Amino acid sequence: MSQILTRALLVAAALGSTVMAGCALDNERDTRAPRPAEARQPAAPGEPAAAGQQTAGEAVDDAVVTAKVKARLVDDEVTKAYQINVETFKGTVQLSGSVDSEEARSRATELAKNVGGVKGVKNSLQIRKSDG
Repeated sequence: MSQILTRALLVAAALGSTVMAGCALDNERDTRAPRPAEARQPAAPGEPAAAGQQTAGEAVDDAVVTAKVKARLVDDEVTKAYQINVETFKGTVQLSGSVDSEEARSRATELAKNVGGVKGVKNSLQIRKSDG
């Protein structure tokens, strides 16, 4: 039961942050100094996505993929003990952080690849050096 609740909370958090980001974009119309273009920002509603931008639908899809990958990593015996950062952009999952073994690094890639909607995985996980 707690695994189902954990997954539901992860999906809700990811979707909620995506919606909030979209609301913030709508309210920021030239009211502050310009900032560098961010490739991960969704296109404004009703406007086509420019090069390097996502549509709102793609942003939501990526949030769902991110939540699913995080849930798989938390549920897995090999990867659950690690703080693995997961980001998704246009279906490509980026894994970052550090783990203690090549087994955990490989397992994280395998789990991410097997999530529906994942087009590719970039594994930037670092293996911690042992102190001994």
